[in-house]
Amino acid sequence: MYFKQFYLGCLAHASYLIGDGGEAAVVDPQRDVDQYIEEARAQGFAIRHVIETHLHADFVSGHLELARRTGATIYFGHLARAAFDHVPVRHGDEIQVGRVRLRVLETPGHTPESISLLVFEPGAAEPSKVLTGDTLFVGDVGRPDLVGSKGYSAEEMAAMLYDSLHGTLLALPDTVEVYPAHGAGSACGRNISSDTVSTIGRERRTNYALQPMSKADFVRTATAGLPPAPRYFPHDAEANRLGARALGELPAPQPLAPSAVAARVNAGALLLDVRDGAAFGRGHLPGSINIGLAGQFAPWAGTLLDLGRPLILVADGEAEIREAAMRLARVGLERVDGYLDGGVAAWAAAGLPIDRVEPIRVDELRRTLEAGLPIQVVDVRRPGEYAGGHVPGAINVPLETFEAGVGRLDRGRRVVVVCEGGYRSATACSLLKRHGFEDVADTPGGTRAWAVAGY
Repeated sequence: MYFKQFYLGCLAHASYLIGDGGEAAVVDPQRDVDQYIEEARAQGFAIRHVIETHLHADFVSGHLELARRTGATIYFGHLARAAFDHVPVRHGDEIQVGRVRLRVLETPGHTPESISLLVFEPGAAEPSKVLTGDTLFVGDVGRPDLVGSKGYSAEEMAAMLYDSLHGTLLALPDTVEVYPAHGAGSACGRNISSDTVSTIGRERRTNYALQPMSKADFVRTATAGLPPAPRYFPHDAEANRLGARALGELPAPQPLAPSAVAARVNAGALLLDVRDGAAFGRGHLPGSINIGLAGQFAPWAGTLLDLGRPLILVADGEAEIREAAMRLARVGLERVDGYLDGGVAAWAAAGLPIDRVEPIRVDELRRTLEAGLPIQVVDVRRPGEYAGGHVPGAINVPLETFEAGVGRLDRGRRVVVVCEGGYRSATACSLLKRHGFEDVADTPGGTRAWAVAGY
């Protein structure tokens, strides 16, 4: 049996290719599917099966394009009610891949239609692996609160999740390897490990959600303190139910002169600057939002941007433009109308205004606080991160809901923004500038630099 995990760091997403006897199955594919086709060809497999563990909400899947390009059959849990040709599978159904058997386990809780897949290697009576989708992660379990529009409460979904975990997955032998659909950083869980593979035995011992507890206690634990669902999740789940367009059908971003960019912005387009926070701070187009390509670009873009609004990209080169457009499409942001030809330098050369965000080092910030100067320090990390230690006097306004919390800030005082390392704070600074805050400073290195300095 051939087995390979494909891990996409930007989305903390894992997909899989399983092959034997000249044929292969792909499980939970990302939207850009060339890598699966190329890998299958290199290994001498024809892709015959495309299996989704559920209707993913955090990315647009490539199941439809992959099936059309390979002739493969698509499989979903029977409650998905996908709007295209597929095989609706139920508990106990099996999919044959050469001599490999993939047995379906219905494991609802993250979503009603969620399934897991037991992998039986050739001739084996017992499974060696289980692909758990978003039901069971390494060190965590799937959130039960992301399907409110389907008529289920978070408490009802959490009760289903308890049964799936304790009644189905924990019934497997401890030696069975666990391969989830996400790792650390995914919004589909709360505290997922950076490991991308585990075993049932390890999770039984170490996963907080699998410790002995009543169903009522589990429901309370699984539904407590959940952050708001990112705004793009319902859109992506529906796109996956209907079937997304092939990436090749999306128009390529077009180069735009500074005057054309200004006209598009006046007509309602949004400027998205994908450079790193330091470059953005040194000079950017007024009103632009900074989400750097170097971090979890796509999830933050989906969380903070309006999916229906046209985007104009600002970057250092065409390679970054292509990469940004691809990563935006992965989360359903398809309206990239163009990019600033020549970047910020061209904008400045045209005599158009440039805005800036000043950096403030942690030693300077500490001196400012000790002097009692009238600044406000804003920590944009998640509440759990903030509770674990923060700059003295900082208020917590998480980036996920930052624009809703801007009203808590005093426009008449300097705002210093802090996060863990500087990625999220640069984005928050750009949002503050868009909201008319003039005196805004970013903290390179964030709370990590503050702690390293011994403060």
